[in-house]
Amino acid sequence: MLQFKFLGILMGVAIRTKKPLDLHLAPLVWKQLCCIPLLLEDLEEVDLLYVQTLKSILHIEDSGITEDNFHEMIPLDSFVGQSADGKMVPIIPGGNSIPLTFSNRKEYVERAIEYRLHEIDRQVAAVREGMSWIVPVPLLSLLTAKQLEQMVCGMPEICCDVLKKVVRYREVDEQHSLVQWFWQTLEEFSNEERVLFMRFVSGRSRLPANTADISQRFQIMKVDRVSESWSLLGVLCRYKGRKAAPFMFVVLVNNSPS
Repeated sequence: MLQFKFLGILMGVAIRTKKPLDLHLAPLVWKQLCCIPLLLEDLEEVDLLYVQTLKSILHIEDSGITEDNFHEMIPLDSFVGQSADGKMVPIIPGGNSIPLTFSNRKEYVERAIEYRLHEIDRQVAAVREGMSWIVPVPLLSLLTAKQLEQMVCGMPEICCDVLKKVVRYREVDEQHSLVQWFWQTLEEFSNEERVLFMRFVSGRSRLPANTADISQRFQIMKVDRVSESWSLLGVLCRYKGRKAAPFMFVVLVNNSPS
């Protein structure tokens, strides 16, 4: 569980310092971190096929299946089910020795759903313990899952309007044609390319959800010796053609060290 506690520490640091992490966790994980009870819809969001399978077992009589031919149609013979990693595991203690029958299929489905909804409780508890070393965890229950995700991960989309609010100009005016080319090129980027741009200028790939929390601003400045500069504005100066500049911009951002 140490790695999950460490993850919790990182998440707590991200909240405290307002430096977002590029994490991709299932929505139900954020709900559990906020102590929000999970519903069947949460499981459907991450494993729709499994939920549909359980529902088909529950209402199997609608397909003409009876107690006589139940085991001919259902490839399960005990209280085992699929875990999140795809393995077949007992869904209750001793489940391997409890036969699944036509008459107890409702209990089986209920137990299977209960198992999957609480499968990672220990891991989530370890993450919360790690977070508690940095932030007051009881206050997380006051947040929605989406709010907590934004506090930890920031915004997944890099918006040019936000970048324009935090940029600094040095020895160049924002109305300068090269600056206009720069912003037009950035707006034509895909979000993935704007993420690479953010890594290039700041070393981060996410922006805080609140613009006021962006403490590190990037700078657009004029350079005298363009041939020796690989600044973004330098690239636009060197390749002044409107068609060439965006191309060189993309090459620079995609091939610069992270």
